[in-house]
Amino acid sequence: MDALGYLSYVLAILFFVVALVYSSVGLGGGSSYIALMAIFGVSSSEIPMISLLLNLFVTSVGSFNFIKNKHAKASLILPFLVTSIPMAYVGGSLQVPKQIFYWILLISLVFVAARIYLWHNLAIKIHLGERARLLISLVAGSILGLIAGIVGIGGGIYLVPLIIVLGLGSEKEAAACGAIFIWLNSCSGLISRLQYSSIDLANYFILIMAVLLGGVLGSYLGAYKLAPKRMEKILGVIILLAIIFVARKTLDY
Repeated sequence: MDALGYLSYVLAILFFVVALVYSSVGLGGGSSYIALMAIFGVSSSEIPMISLLLNLFVTSVGSFNFIKNKHAKASLILPFLVTSIPMAYVGGSLQVPKQIFYWILLISLVFVAARIYLWHNLAIKIHLGERARLLISLVAGSILGLIAGIVGIGGGIYLVPLIIVLGLGSEKEAAACGAIFIWLNSCSGLISRLQYSSIDLANYFILIMAVLLGGVLGSYLGAYKLAPKRMEKILGVIILLAIIFVARKTLDY
């Protein structure tokens, strides 16, 4: 694998674990893939493409399992998708300078860390009117779609708890919504990026197989048996390490 060299095998093992844990709660794991690639020194021009591609593979499995078990609700997901899909396409078409990319990535990872370690502890539910919830869904969709296209974070890691906090659906419904949201936005962002750059799937075969295997097992466990939130916090250590690494890299410019 030219792009990643021998480190691809180490990444494959780590990506399998990430896909296993995150797919169980309807997430693609994009934030952790990006964090790991940043730590291992993958080029900033390749990170979004690889992350979007891996998100696409792992959440395709998750989406199928959640839909099969009737956890997906079209009325729940559609308001987010109306704005997120076109914004993911826009984000994927933006060729941002390396310094701006790392700043956006750093801010995104900080929010991911806050989401993992703080948001889970906020056992609150906000009761809003239907119009207010629709507005929040549209705004949130546009922001998360743009981030997905630019840096490759699918946005599900924010979307799933947002659905629960707003009282829009159950945990299983939120997980199903997250998986479908990530799949469609990753697809939109990747299509946009493929118009001005290309990716050789053969170079990433090991990583694709790792996330597919992890995604199959994790989404099965999530749809039928469990949702390992504790493991998500353990994997959050990867995010914290990436924040330190990306912060140093950003400030060096």
